[in-house]
Amino acid sequence: MTPAVLLLFDIDGTLLIRASEAHRDAIHDGLRETFGVADPAAVRVEAAGRTDSAIARGILEALSADAGFDAEHDRFRAACVAAYERRCPPTLETYVAPGMAELLDGLSGARPSLVTGNYEPIARLKLARAGLGHHFAAGQGGFGSDAEDRALLPEIARRRAGSGGVPHPRDRTIVIGDTPRDIACARADGVRVFAVATGPFPAAALGAADAVFDDAWALRDRLASELAI
Repeated sequence: MTPAVLLLFDIDGTLLIRASEAHRDAIHDGLRETFGVADPAAVRVEAAGRTDSAIARGILEALSADAGFDAEHDRFRAACVAAYERRCPPTLETYVAPGMAELLDGLSGARPSLVTGNYEPIARLKLARAGLGHHFAAGQGGFGSDAEDRALLPEIARRRAGSGGVPHPRDRTIVIGDTPRDIACARADGVRVFAVATGPFPAAALGAADAVFDDAWALRDRLASELAI
């Protein structure tokens, strides 16, 4: 039996738009608590498409304070997750990308999952408070808590979605994201990638994807033709 198509959704800029303020602040809280960084916000590190650990390491490197990051990584991650639980708004439903809830509600013949740089507890809480969490099964996906290198996450997600010790097939997997790093992680695993220009990058910057869409409505139309949803 042919397996369903595995759709690996990014979160920030793809499923949710402009919902990262509390997440950013939680990373800063974790850096203060774990490494004694006085003002993490003084350092500008491009966050789009990066894992939480890569963002934190980048800030510490800019401050020449990253020597102990690996040794303290677990403590930092726990502090970051706890800070996000404190800071996350009660609802994020207004941040859902237009058309994305309808796309997920209408999926048939596909298996939605996640590939995101968020630590998994942060990702799950975001989606729960956005009203989208029920679409994404526990124990599935690839997260920033699995690997600092985002390029490793699609393979992790495929392995979790597989059966009998065999990862989900590459030719039945599509990454869906909004940044060049989302595209690069799909290419690193040899899977297809659809990009939506709903995040910080215009469509012209996403041309390396297999297809680029202006919004979730256009993406839904393409998926409808491929998956008969």
